[in-house]
Amino acid sequence: MKNNNLLEIKDLHVSAGEKEILHGVNLTVGKDETHVLMGPNGTGKSTLGYAITGNPEYTVTSGEIIFDGENITDLPVNERANKGIFLSFQNPLEVPGVTLSAFIRSALEQKTGSRLRLWDFKKKLSETMKLLSMDESYAERDLNVGFSGGEKKKAEILQMLMLEPKLAILDETDSGLDVDAVRTVSNGVRLYRERVKGSLLIITHSTRILEALTVDETHVMENGVIVKNGDASLVGEINENGFGNI
Repeated sequence: MKNNNLLEIKDLHVSAGEKEILHGVNLTVGKDETHVLMGPNGTGKSTLGYAITGNPEYTVTSGEIIFDGENITDLPVNERANKGIFLSFQNPLEVPGVTLSAFIRSALEQKTGSRLRLWDFKKKLSETMKLLSMDESYAERDLNVGFSGGEKKKAEILQMLMLEPKLAILDETDSGLDVDAVRTVSNGVRLYRERVKGSLLIITHSTRILEALTVDETHVMENGVIVKNGDASLVGEINENGFGNI
């Protein structure tokens, strides 16, 4: 029987330094699905995103991360990225001396293992920036340096649309954005789902970014474990009643 699971997390325990943050997380994301991870602050939601992508500051002490049928628990960050895992940060880093365009082109070449024709790359980059209502001059600016919060988030969504990962993890991508920026970012996320058919794991407090999306499953994390799973209606319940009454 063909396995339609893209991501399988089995009894995952994760520590940062001496402190265990995740205490046995189980989560399955199917191919071509949108999942939402919610929960109070400090419960380990971002830690799960970092663990999936292989951030070396977080140590998996037991459990497994299976991606597209392969155990990636011990793989380094770059190999996981090349296999199609993307993480949009809550606070994107500034990288002086590397333009947004050069950064995306380098990431694409690492993923494909071959050189890209500059003309083809620039054409696709220009088209994608237009979809995000993004000023094309940002392509030749240093990555995130002097970008507003909204432009940083747009730059991350631009990377996602260009790299076409199998799994995109969005960590509080809508935090601190005004209504127009949220709408633009939401549109970019919707385009990713429609065009790439990749799966999404959206870590969020707010549900504004979800309004343009069809949510397949919702998960609630508390104190380093997932305490409840449900469909899209669970998002509405949380909005109405908070986390304490679900």
